This record gives sequence, C-alpha cells and structure tokens, in this order.
Amino acid sequence: MKRIFLTLAVLANICILAAFALGLQVGDPMANGGVDPAVNARIGTHMLIGLAALTSVTLVHALLFTYFMGTGRWLEETSTAYSLGNGYYHASKKLKYGMLPGILLVFAMVMLTGCLGAIADPATAVSLASTTGLSDSTLHFTAAIVTWLVNLLVNFTQYIRIARNSAVVEQVLADVRRIRLERGLPVD
Repeated sequence: MKRIFLTLAVLANICILAAFALGLQVGDPMANGGVDPAVNARIGTHMLIGLAALTSVTLVHALLFTYFMGTGRWLEETSTAYSLGNGYYHASKKLKYGMLPGILLVFAMVMLTGCLGAIADPATAVSLASTTGLSDSTLHFTAAIVTWLVNLLVNFTQYIRIARNSAVVEQVLADVRRIRLERGLPVD
C-alpha cells in the first residue's frame, strides 16, 4: 500500500501545483471589459484543474481510509480466528482514527480554497476585501498555498501510519505462520 499511496499522493500534489501554475497565469480577468477570450480560457482551465486537484486529493484520502478499514477488519477476524487477542486490531484502529483529523482538515481546507476561488471571480457580487483588507485573489492564493502545505504534512503522517500498520499486519502474518506450523497446517 505504501507504493500505491505514494504514487497517488504525488499525482494529487502535482495536480495541485498545476492548478497553482495555471492560476498564476490567468492575468487580469477584467481586461477588455471581462470578455478577453484568452483570459476566460485560462480561468476555465484553472477551474477545471482545480476541481481535478480537489477530486484527486479527496480520492487519495478516501482510498487510504478505506485501506485502514479493510485491514482493520482483516486484523479483527484473523485475531479472533487464531486467538491472538485484540492488541493488533486496536493498534490498527488507533492508527486509522489518528489520521481522521488530518483528513477532515484537508477536506475543509480544499473546500475553503475552492470557495475563496469563487469569491475571487470578479463576476461575483461577493467580496471579502473590505472585511479582511486583502484582495479576494490574494486570499484564494494564500488559502491554496496553506492547503497544499497542510496536505503535504498530512500525506507525510499518513505514509508513516501506513508503514506502522504494515508492521502490525506483518506481525500478525508471522504469528499466524507460527501457529499454523505448530499445528502442522500448511502455511503457503
């Protein structure tokens, strides 16, 4: 799972960086009275890649949580079948639920970044500039950078948790192998 997660997390972060790059190239959305086709095309591309980034980040976190649910269930059933106790299951469960706050934080930040992007569109009547003292595009850009950095940090902690969970699974497999050998059962 570590390689799969790492690959998907890297791709999701590349998607975020692509959205950054496209957002920085938009230019002035009010050029030519807001009807410049080149600027509007860049805005549309930025929005689509931004939605792809949101989707890919969500997919990575959801897939990881699903992985932990599946291995937790397997650990519970295997521990019961081989009378290994609940220690392995509880260790995996602790790893799984320790990830949840980070996942929820990233989800909320990705959504906030998207909302601030919608507010940064000059065609909308909403603006936070008078409230925050910053332009709406600056707020959107700042939220995007902070979201990306938090996502990187959460991805790093998730990778560590996957490695720890893999160690728990390996220990269960070793115990099962030992028990099967003691009972004269096939192991492969």
